[in-house]
Amino acid sequence: MPLEEPSWWYGPGGGRAERLLKPIARIYSHFAVKRIEGRTPYRSRLPVICVGNFTAGGTGKTPLTLHIARLLAKAGEHPAILTRGYGGKRAGPYWLDDISELAEDVGDEPLLLARAAPTLVAHDRRVGAIAIETAGRGITVIVMDDGLQNPSLAKDLTIAIVDAARGFGNGEVIPAGPLRAPLDVQLARTDVVLVNTPPNATPAADGSGPGERVLMALRRDFPGPVLAAHAEAATDLDIPPGTPIVAFAGIANPARFFALAERIGGRIAAHLTFKDHHAYSETDAEQLLALAMTHGARLVTTEKDHVRLVGYGGARERLAAAAMPLPIHLAFGEQDAQRLADLVTTAARTGGYRRSLK
Repeated sequence: MPLEEPSWWYGPGGGRAERLLKPIARIYSHFAVKRIEGRTPYRSRLPVICVGNFTAGGTGKTPLTLHIARLLAKAGEHPAILTRGYGGKRAGPYWLDDISELAEDVGDEPLLLARAAPTLVAHDRRVGAIAIETAGRGITVIVMDDGLQNPSLAKDLTIAIVDAARGFGNGEVIPAGPLRAPLDVQLARTDVVLVNTPPNATPAADGSGPGERVLMALRRDFPGPVLAAHAEAATDLDIPPGTPIVAFAGIANPARFFALAERIGGRIAAHLTFKDHHAYSETDAEQLLALAMTHGARLVTTEKDHVRLVGYGGARERLAAAAMPLPIHLAFGEQDAQRLADLVTTAARTGGYRRSLK
């Protein structure tokens, strides 16, 4: 959901805009709950592992989906990723067998997901699951991308990822806050919570350091496993130390990306922020190329932004060639890494985490 996030969503709450929008939020919340609870889901013949989040903002779903697909493959499973393909023209079901397709046709996230596992785009998740079951591709498990609030497909394991620095914001539902539905309704449909913590954060003695409050509160109140990880660059910037960079991003949480680029040695001379899933124009590309020339800087962007530049020719193709995409993955402590691997492989082999507890 590409929204221009108001800063007050993640403030202390109680401001004028929030108060004015609460009546609309109550209506949105009513229909969100009705949608989530009012449908009998399709039970796939294959185990379904769902990755989602509670809020409209970026939390790290794509890196987590990629991580889970690779865990399953390493364990001997044959996963397929089922994704809506937000922003793409194809409603599906459509197998993304060629990762050189245009992002405007299939969406940007599927182009990244298809690098890790066979990926099917389907706006209707039930139809998508049936297409995977009947494809004859030897698939043994479905990884459902961004499906926590989707009621059409029964899940065997649901993992929700939370950005620790932003948490649940002011705790209100869209548009008065960032929640996609009331938190209690979402938590009731979640088996595991993964907290995406700031890297190298030093916890305060009272537990109030960056991300600590969210992590501690969930470990106190949520009955299921609460794991922690942090996002880090999968590779270093291949530039000499001190080289100026122009960073640009059209994602839900660009500040996290800019901080990461600086943390691994980039010296940001300028940065540009675009809305989530932004479709870059020739004018955008020319502006970025000119800005890099003005600063004598290298261009750095996210992988998700980079795939939205490829295949169009003109200034966008020149920008794609000039910009370095910075791949990001999730890093875990040894205990939480093993716990997640056990949960995921158990769900794949037994047909579900919930059923394995019975």
